[in-house]
Amino acid sequence: MAKPLDTFYKSQSVIYKYILYLTSVACIVFFFPKGGQFKYEFQKGKPWQYNNLYAPFDFSIRKTAEELEEERQVVAQDRSDYYVYDQQIADEVYQAFDSRFEEIFPTDSYTIIQRRRLKAVGTEILDTIYKNGILQRQNPEAGAVNLYLIKDSEARRIEQGQLKRLNDANALKDDILRTRGLRSLRQQYNQLFFDILRPNVSFDADLSQKELEDNLSKISLTRGNVDEGKLIIAKGEVVEAENLKILDSLKAEYESELWTESNYYFILFGYTILVALVLMMLLLFLKKYRPHIYGNNVRVTFIFFNILLMVFITTLVVKYNEIYVFVVPLCILPLILKTFFDARLGLFVHVLTVLILGFVVPNSFEYIFLQIIAGIVTILTVSELYKRANLFVSVGQITLIYIVGYFAFHIIHEGNLDNVHWFTFGFFLLNGMITLFAQPLIYIYEKMFGMVSDVSLLELSDTNSKLLKELSNKAPGTFHHSLQVANLAEAAANEIGANAMLVRVGALYHDIGKMNNPAYFTENQVTNVNPHNDLAPGDSARIIINHVIEGIEIARKNNLPDRVIDFIRAHHGTTLVYYFYKKAQELEETVKEADFRYPGPIPFSKETAILMMADAVEAASKSLTNPTYTIIDEFVDKIVAGQMKANQFLNANITFKEIETVKKVLKQKLTNIYHLRVEYPE
Repeated sequence: MAKPLDTFYKSQSVIYKYILYLTSVACIVFFFPKGGQFKYEFQKGKPWQYNNLYAPFDFSIRKTAEELEEERQVVAQDRSDYYVYDQQIADEVYQAFDSRFEEIFPTDSYTIIQRRRLKAVGTEILDTIYKNGILQRQNPEAGAVNLYLIKDSEARRIEQGQLKRLNDANALKDDILRTRGLRSLRQQYNQLFFDILRPNVSFDADLSQKELEDNLSKISLTRGNVDEGKLIIAKGEVVEAENLKILDSLKAEYESELWTESNYYFILFGYTILVALVLMMLLLFLKKYRPHIYGNNVRVTFIFFNILLMVFITTLVVKYNEIYVFVVPLCILPLILKTFFDARLGLFVHVLTVLILGFVVPNSFEYIFLQIIAGIVTILTVSELYKRANLFVSVGQITLIYIVGYFAFHIIHEGNLDNVHWFTFGFFLLNGMITLFAQPLIYIYEKMFGMVSDVSLLELSDTNSKLLKELSNKAPGTFHHSLQVANLAEAAANEIGANAMLVRVGALYHDIGKMNNPAYFTENQVTNVNPHNDLAPGDSARIIINHVIEGIEIARKNNLPDRVIDFIRAHHGTTLVYYFYKKAQELEETVKEADFRYPGPIPFSKETAILMMADAVEAASKSLTNPTYTIIDEFVDKIVAGQMKANQFLNANITFKEIETVKKVLKQKLTNIYHLRVEYPE
């Protein structure tokens, strides 16, 4: 039982990668749209590369989006507006008229015959006005061709001018009075109708909209049919106009027919194989060319997470509306990966992600071409993101590449610049604006995955930070030593192409553990009193060695990134505290060498190896009394040779040539520090 458990614990990193791999494949296939792939690739303006294509089955020719939109506009322009007549309001107006008439035309002022005539004229006015009613609320989008008035549960078509407003009703009243020769009684009739006329016709938005939707639903999505066996396009014939519409219709029909219940699992299996191959290439690349990343599950998870995020966002946009596919800022992927890793890995992952998305997006060739070119431009232009202007310049260049590429493809397809969709340029500009979100996204990723970017390194290199100020106050000699080592290591890193910013930050913090016992380190001793004189060599060695462990604890307490803590852990490797070891041998016959060795690990990167060399050389250079070119040259060679003899650089990916270059830089910098002049021959 113990052996299987032991095997499981030893293999848990590999098992995790298998789980991550299978989960990623499943998620990507799940994100894919549910439809088959048409087995022919074609583009407008290009010749048909395959054999003569005959219709494999009967299908309808689908109308283009432009044709459907044009028909919808025609239906919308020819829409019908419905208005509802409220009979109750009209009845109330007639009742008010009867009661008000007695007040305006009393019996003591007019004869019965006069009153009958006057009331008949008033009734005529009401009948004329309320035949179609008074409009209360009009359609906000007035201008419909057909108007219908619903009265007594019957819809009757009316003309545009037959719907009267209150002002129109008053004008109509004056016309009738003039016609009947009663203009002299206009004031009385105004009083009669002043406050009894009320609007009783309103626009029925729900019924009008329902009618419009019914008419829109009657629009046919197809126009004509293609019979099975009919020649669609011949080999070498240019794909354009009618041929393109028929091919698009066949493609849509083919993909919808292909994705049936019987074919579902076969198509799913095919997608799974292709996606699995792409992600397998990624894992093989990491294992062969980036073993330090492959061995870190957090970093592998980070890469897979970003691929899944881009696939998810792109498929989501395509399902919503494929026209917005270029709004997705895919160039954020290589930008972020270059920031945290390197340019080659960033471009490789970007290309693999674009290949996966080729199954999802329309016009896959155009999409893949534009995105790969944009990714290359991203890799070539983005550098030193901690400089704010650099990101804006790079995004501008990426956006320009998109625009130029779109122009080129449009010219190929159309043969001219007609029908250019200018709003597509807006998508490219929006893409660029979203790409600027890379800066806050990098910060989020740093917190989520414990990664370190150049922006964070720049912040950590600030000597006014709390931790470095504390170091300068408690151990000023160590602080000065760290600054000197940082300058030496940064110059060497720049010379061999290592991460100079990372080396500098690692050098600034590599000795922070000395803050706990600063007086036990020579650079902080301001008097001739050495506290080691009162200690046994073993105790002194433990204090010296413990500054590494204590430095790690201080770093973790102050939330320094793991990549910086690596420099604290590895800057002495497994070297020997030689002085106290020899002193112990003078006092005792048997001395355990392990008690005088640093716990390690040995340097495992170019950067940590550079720091070990720079640290040892700078610290030992303080013992030089009268340095010359020859002394410095031999001195640096001796220290680095001792480290190489102790196998301290076995795990670091640094070559002999690069070590020689580092030594050359260290010699040059030490020469400048000691202000050596040219030695003239005697």
